[in-house]
Amino acid sequence: MSRERRRGVLSIDEGTTGTRAAVVLDDGGAAPPAYLPISVHSPDHLRVEQDGTEIWVNTVRVCREALDWAAAHDVEILGVSVATQRATVLLWDTVTGSPLSQAVVWQDRRYAARLREWEPEWDEHLAERTGRPVGSRAPLLWAAEEIHRNAAAARAHDEGRLAFGSVDTWLVWKLTGGARHVMSATNAVATGAYDLRTGDWYDPWVDFLGCPRDVLPRIVDEDGDLGFTDPSVLGVRLPILSVMGDQHAAMIALGAHRPGQAMCVHGTGTFLDAVAGDQPPTHRRRVPGVLTLVGWRSQGSSLFSLEGYASTTGSAMRWLCEEIGLFESPARLAELAREHTGPTRVKFLPALAGLRTPVWSPEATGVLTGLSLSTTRAELARGILDGFAHSVCDLLEGVEDVMGLPVTDLFCGGGLATSDVLMSRQADLIGRPVRRARGNETASLRGTAYLGGVRAGLWPSLSAATAGLRTAPVFEPTLSDAERQEARAEWRDLLARHITAAGHGGPEPDSQEESAL
Repeated sequence: MSRERRRGVLSIDEGTTGTRAAVVLDDGGAAPPAYLPISVHSPDHLRVEQDGTEIWVNTVRVCREALDWAAAHDVEILGVSVATQRATVLLWDTVTGSPLSQAVVWQDRRYAARLREWEPEWDEHLAERTGRPVGSRAPLLWAAEEIHRNAAAARAHDEGRLAFGSVDTWLVWKLTGGARHVMSATNAVATGAYDLRTGDWYDPWVDFLGCPRDVLPRIVDEDGDLGFTDPSVLGVRLPILSVMGDQHAAMIALGAHRPGQAMCVHGTGTFLDAVAGDQPPTHRRRVPGVLTLVGWRSQGSSLFSLEGYASTTGSAMRWLCEEIGLFESPARLAELAREHTGPTRVKFLPALAGLRTPVWSPEATGVLTGLSLSTTRAELARGILDGFAHSVCDLLEGVEDVMGLPVTDLFCGGGLATSDVLMSRQADLIGRPVRRARGNETASLRGTAYLGGVRAGLWPSLSAATAGLRTAPVFEPTLSDAERQEARAEWRDLLARHITAAGHGGPEPDSQEESAL
């Protein structure tokens, strides 16, 4: 008796620090991912850049490895789905197919000081139309200035062969052999120039920033007209089923599908996203760093979300281990944190690339305090994870303040979510249960594949795609309300003293900052 052939989707997750590809199978699980790291360069404390060619070459390599796995296991591939880091942008020559600039990463803050000058004039308009204020970066401003100062880019623009886009635009253009110059809605909203009302570019802001319209990609649904892969690229012609921002893909995979549900993903930064409904939410109160986003746009309809993020949690962990050498590895840090079971005076504010919530201060720096001669490495590790947990609590409180409603379910994923200490501490400080999603390390890979698989008929709905996944473990709070409130009060005092002492200016009542997006 012959066995029915399995089916799946080739899924790509192009993150800030690495590229993964894996086959997501018809039972909702993912095959072992192929992975390659991506270099991140910081020429100075404001600039963060990557090499678009490296991103592309690595993507092809991991895709071919995943396709080899599918062939070896007799899996039929129905199409390709893509999740990408958001708001990382580049320019390229559509004739040569080569980048004409470094890719500017979403953590880049080179325009933060100049953008602040535009806040009084633009914040209110932008918050209403694009879901975010001016912020600390503007990818379209960078494009305009790069065309002006980069002779190769200027020449390509004059000759009608210059393209601008985020990483999803770049990958789809390359995968289709230049047949599609598009950007998905979840990536477009991260550029800060997406009109929530029309679903297109917000012309007044685009014009003000000086970005030529002829270099901008067409904005499409996450499962829109994305073309087919060029057989010369991957050796096979496949439909591109879906493309979306990585955090939005994670929302789908972790189970945040309905209003009131939220997910928290610990990656390079920590992102907290809550589903808000089918209309852009009216901000009950302006909270720095909390943004209105398109959760995803499918078949012409949008589901909106609210997001807050801390830009340097996972990257702070890597800095502590790899750059400073305080710990052998993130895993060792997490092990040590388990050994310290009592209270700790150590506090760590992971603001290594500015602070967004609850205070808008792009110039802010990190803090490690409360050290004494009795401080052990275990207590230090515990204090660092406590800082991450407080940051999550800041984000959740901000999102709930904006929504005017409590988050009913919080699902957690990402590398740091494997730490029981961090999950338990989040539950303690939030005062509510926290769920650690199964298979969270492949959430972005699976989420975009679920959306694409629904389009391809692999599953009838997103809920059906996730139905076969195991129940998530739950971490219950153990602190009393008084203990929780005291811990949160001490954290807020640390924030207030640091912002005041460093002269960062304190909170801007209408200022928010974005994700990455």
